[in-house]
Amino acid sequence: MRAIVLAVVLALAGCGGVVVSGPAPGARPVGPAQTAPVDVSRSASTFVAVVNRVEPVAESVCRRNAPRLDCDFLIVVDDRPGLPPNAFQTLDARGRPVIGFTLALIRDARNADELAFILGHEAAHHIAGHIPQTQQRAAEGALLGGLLATLGGFDAEGVETVSRVGATVGARRFSREFELEADAIGTVIAAQAGFDPVRGAEFFTRSPDPGDRFLGSHPPNADRIATVRRTAAQL
Repeated sequence: MRAIVLAVVLALAGCGGVVVSGPAPGARPVGPAQTAPVDVSRSASTFVAVVNRVEPVAESVCRRNAPRLDCDFLIVVDDRPGLPPNAFQTLDARGRPVIGFTLALIRDARNADELAFILGHEAAHHIAGHIPQTQQRAAEGALLGGLLATLGGFDAEGVETVSRVGATVGARRFSREFELEADAIGTVIAAQAGFDPVRGAEFFTRSPDPGDRFLGSHPPNADRIATVRRTAAQL
């Protein structure tokens, strides 16, 4: 699948694109933007080129490493105004992997290598099965929290509150490891697509550093950059 959503071309060209948010209905993948305006911005054309090169590689890596998964990635753009730079991976109702970018992220990326690394990183979350693993750990945390609250004599409201806390703790317990694993796999994907993942990981130098907070969902930026460099050196 080498399609890309028309919204990025229209919105970045100032033509008012279609609102596409994650896997929601209305995501309209099209072929390389033959219908786009001639004066499409550099950011849009760079993003289109990156998707057309990286997505087939991500699909190939997915089929090779996780043959039981749906590896037909759908790349979408969330063009709602005011959203911060962000990318995400999710699944639609049929289990198809969806990778989303906000317009702010596409604009803020300084080069194609950064976009390629980010796209590879998000694809890696699906390839490594991070969503079902996170859901499983959240369910386990909620169950354990509810059991402990019940044994502790909490009322129904207290049990529900502790269960929610347990779900959060369970979901975040391995989230840092998941991010680093996705960084490593994303490095391979970007490199195989012909991009420089080390240069792409410079995106982290401009991102807020989560540091080493307790139960933080992301590892320190220095650890992520080190993971990318180490993985790239082994290729």
